[in-house]
Amino acid sequence: MAAGGGQAAFSFLTNIARTAVGLGVSASLLSASLYTVDGGQRAVLFDRFRGVLDETVGEGTHFLVPWLQKPYIFDIRTRPHTFTSNSGTKDLQMVNLTLRLLSRPDVPMLPTIFKSLGTEYDEKVLPSIGNEVLKAVVAQFNADQLLTERPHVSALVRDALIKRARDFNIVLDDVAITHLSYGSEFSIAVEKKQVAQQEAERSKFLVARAEQERRAAVIRAEGESEAAKLISDATAAVGTGILELRRIEAAREIASTLSKSPNVVYLPGGNNMLLGLNPTGLGQGR
Repeated sequence: MAAGGGQAAFSFLTNIARTAVGLGVSASLLSASLYTVDGGQRAVLFDRFRGVLDETVGEGTHFLVPWLQKPYIFDIRTRPHTFTSNSGTKDLQMVNLTLRLLSRPDVPMLPTIFKSLGTEYDEKVLPSIGNEVLKAVVAQFNADQLLTERPHVSALVRDALIKRARDFNIVLDDVAITHLSYGSEFSIAVEKKQVAQQEAERSKFLVARAEQERRAAVIRAEGESEAAKLISDATAAVGTGILELRRIEAAREIASTLSKSPNVVYLPGGNNMLLGLNPTGLGQGR
């Protein structure tokens, strides 16, 4: 009887083990048959017999055939990309440009993108076409035009990049030049040009001042000549009285100027240098 009870227990445990194994295998098969596509993502299915399927799988949980099919997840949200380019201008100057792109894949074309480029499509395509377009556009302008016509340059770069990215089924939402700098040779040339312009302006000023001084000298000489002529005509008309009058006026001006100076000492005329001392007092002092 004890043997029969042990056999029943063994049979029960065996059935439990088989059931557990079956449940585990079923859970594994179910887990392998499901995959989830999160928000902002799309999936492309690869089938071992049919290759990459043409349909793009949307968000949610989906079924697949284990081992036979494999999902590849793509992020379809807009992502930023920044890269720099050293390009030559029309006047043979080197400039450093930094370009920022906002890109995303063309969702219906994800199977084609996966076939030709893989999941890292943007890292393979955008830097190369960005450098290509930048060099082609910058070569159409002189170095100084890149600053004075920057909106026009940015528009040309944006239009060319959007069109070029379309060839690879990539959508560009925004393209912008965020940084622009020149090489050391151009900076030195600009500094020399500024110095030359300053020297030219200084030379113009000196020439203008010399011209003004020449005109002033001519006007002054003409005035003195006219005054001498008037004096000569007056002398011929009324005699030398006008010269005496001018001499008296000049002496009066000189006397007025000297009277205001503290360093002037007045001495009387003649030989008496005692300056009005009382002769009576001098005699008593003796």
